[in-house]
Amino acid sequence: MRAKDIMTTEVVTVTPGSSVENVAQVLLDKNISGVPVTDDGGNIVGMVSEGDLLRRVELGGEQRRSWWLSILSSPEEDAQAFVKSHGRIVADIMTKQLVSVDEDTSVAEVARLLEKNHIKRMPVMRGDSMVGIVSRANVLQALASHRDDGPAAPTAGDRGIRSAVLAALQSQQWVSHGAINVLVTDGVVEIWGWVETEAERRAMLVAAEEIAGVQKVIDHLAEMPPGT
Repeated sequence: MRAKDIMTTEVVTVTPGSSVENVAQVLLDKNISGVPVTDDGGNIVGMVSEGDLLRRVELGGEQRRSWWLSILSSPEEDAQAFVKSHGRIVADIMTKQLVSVDEDTSVAEVARLLEKNHIKRMPVMRGDSMVGIVSRANVLQALASHRDDGPAAPTAGDRGIRSAVLAALQSQQWVSHGAINVLVTDGVVEIWGWVETEAERRAMLVAAEEIAGVQKVIDHLAEMPPGT
């Protein structure tokens, strides 16, 4: 399997000028832990995560370093840390040092990079364009695939089915959460994500079953707890 076979294609983004409050609401509404930051031209310029928000001074998350680290740090580093915890817009708090992968990167390499860089998600690129997001959850979904011998390599037909299922789901107004993912191997479709109701769950499964070439649909959808 490659990054393009497991990535989430419906990518939620924010802009550098978005407020911190707006980003927090997006993460809550979409039930995700981070979002890419894109400029007016659609170019990715950073990532903002739950971790960035948890460092906020109003939450008591401002870093308090030991005296010896304070001595070793430079005024510039101290100023950057202050902006990170007090800034009011995404440009102030986002991580600018991006780690990304090409869409043909193997799942094993994706897992290695996530672990090496201590991150939960990263952009998937096709040339200079972002085509998806791959996360630790996506890697785990691949490992939990219905095949006992581990994640197999999808065929061209499987990739076509995956695109069709994702397009069918993304076109529906009743889909409540954007972080829906689909894996397809030998025509067997596995759907991961969150739903608000059992009616929404059943509708997703029916929508997938209607796609030409689908042999079976496996339901990994979880219902959101009340009040989430």
